Amino acid sequence: MREPLWIPSEERVRQANMTRFIDTVNRTHNLDIKTYAQLYDWSVNAIPDFWAMMWEFAGLKASQSYENVADDLKKFPGVKWFPGARLNFAENLLRYRDDHLAFIFRGETQKSARMTYAELYDAVARLAESLRTEGVAAGDHVVGYMPNMMETAIGMLAAASVGAAWSSCATDIGPSAALERLGQVQPKVMVTADGYFYKGKAFDTLPHAAEVARGIPSLTRVLVVSYTREKPDIQSVPNAVHWDDFLAKENGLEIEFEQLPFDHPLYIMFSSGTTGKPKCMVQSAGGVLINHLKELLLHTDLKRADRIMYITSCSWMMWNWLLSSLAVGATIVLYDGNPNYPDPGAMWKLIEEEKISIFGCSASYLLFLKKEEFSPREHFDLSSLREISQTGSPLSAEGFEYVYHEIKSDLHFNSISGGTDINGCFAAGSPILPVYAGELQSPALAMKIAAYDDAGKPVCDDQGELVCEAPSPSMPLYFWNDPDGMKYKNAYFSVYPNVWRHGDYVLFHCDTGGVTFYGRSDGVLKPSGVRIGTAEIYMEMEKLPEIADSLAVGQNWQGDQRVILFVKLAEGFKLSDELENKIRHTLRENASPRHVPALILETPSIPYTLNMKKVESAVTNILNGRPVANRDALINPESLDYYQKVSLELAGES
Repeated sequence: MREPLWIPSEERVRQANMTRFIDTVNRTHNLDIKTYAQLYDWSVNAIPDFWAMMWEFAGLKASQSYENVADDLKKFPGVKWFPGARLNFAENLLRYRDDHLAFIFRGETQKSARMTYAELYDAVARLAESLRTEGVAAGDHVVGYMPNMMETAIGMLAAASVGAAWSSCATDIGPSAALERLGQVQPKVMVTADGYFYKGKAFDTLPHAAEVARGIPSLTRVLVVSYTREKPDIQSVPNAVHWDDFLAKENGLEIEFEQLPFDHPLYIMFSSGTTGKPKCMVQSAGGVLINHLKELLLHTDLKRADRIMYITSCSWMMWNWLLSSLAVGATIVLYDGNPNYPDPGAMWKLIEEEKISIFGCSASYLLFLKKEEFSPREHFDLSSLREISQTGSPLSAEGFEYVYHEIKSDLHFNSISGGTDINGCFAAGSPILPVYAGELQSPALAMKIAAYDDAGKPVCDDQGELVCEAPSPSMPLYFWNDPDGMKYKNAYFSVYPNVWRHGDYVLFHCDTGGVTFYGRSDGVLKPSGVRIGTAEIYMEMEKLPEIADSLAVGQNWQGDQRVILFVKLAEGFKLSDELENKIRHTLRENASPRHVPALILETPSIPYTLNMKKVESAVTNILNGRPVANRDALINPESLDYYQKVSLELAGES
């Protein structure tokens, strides 16, 4: 067995929420669980008992208790969780109303603000009152097109308090991409901002907000938050009103939290848009709440005294995950801007100044620091920092080692992986386990995951497809505009009946119990850990007369994933520097900076299936050194010869 990079001290284990949970389980069920492995085995073999214990341990607030935990676990998908229960998501996040800090906001421009739990409750109460007056009720939808600000969180909480579902996109996403997402759910109210800051520059997003608002006829009101300037002119935005003018003027309002079923819709999350418009995944208030609290309390070991921060935007599920920290009563540090502005020390200066104890980031962020040979421990006081959480894309063993050598030798490096689909983790960390380089410490509790080989059999110490063999509460209730459920079933259950196929290549380590992730097994791109869809790239390429066809794939590269765009040129054109710049500019402006490829290469032919679908997976496999299993499904299998040649050339560069 390899040497661990970190072993938790006896004191750390003794004080962990996980240890307290094990003691509670043992007392309640007359068990003798001593290790995490034993707890995990119990959690996947007694799934109803586990979630019932989690309900009690997390102290879920409900006006009416549940009849049973699950009606039938064999219905996968389709199980009904905690039938009979009545609760409200926002009420669970606003259970504290004291002077403890709920939010610290820091922008890269040095703009900052603080808000206590009492102030947060008051702000949500005022917005909720105004939303009710506007006619927003249970079953409606409220959306955000926002930076990572306190007002974004207040918008979500106010919507949830009245029973409306919430969806959000960051303002760095172009209006067409935002409209493809937010427009589908037919919202009644949109919260937006006048702009955002990035690398020291202010960007005006009111024209984008106006374009999105004009494209959503269901909107009755657009709330505009002033961020980059004082009360800008908002006449160009349909149905717009300034945030401060919309809020109810009364103070001391009590929130009337709508009491709703456990499976009442809370979040509508968006898929990557690989095969067309992004899929809208509807997730339940109770399912998200209990799963987030499992991950925050047990896997993250979050406590009320903690200050927790994640480098994220409200386009990413880590924003939703982070906000559930309010239910624990911890202080959330919200950061908006470039995490490396004005220099690579920006986040570590913030950690020092705000005494952050749990810091979350992506693999690409850590790899950037590593390439810069930047050593945070040499420049900053990191005594408050006890945990780094990392997700988004797989981190190499060298990346793990960098954390312990150059950041801090005594901290819990909590590498996690799951997805937008479940608003949570399939594999995660444990504060009572050692950390091994390149491995997530363990499967997450009650997530019955495995790696399947090509024959659909579980394997250990070999790469396989990540699957989940049993349901969990935060899996989607359904997809929006999918009345017969076929989109949902095809997305996860078309390969293995009654087994969720997630689309990741993984390896389970028999000796340590850890899990190593090797990247996506489908066509989803994840540069810097952010999911983007190829369809969004193709849509923009179709607008360019120089491009006849295109194919975008992800290649695992230097510990991250880079996007390579292959373009088949229209007759009479060549791939000049000018055309490359035009392609990059088009994607940056109309989609987002993350859609801009690392490489643009000219290809003679794009592979297609017999029913004329682009075959991204075959090219992805070739570029990542994996075999192509089903060439016979292609109408032009000879086209793959070019990509084999490119793969060899790129391998020579690495």
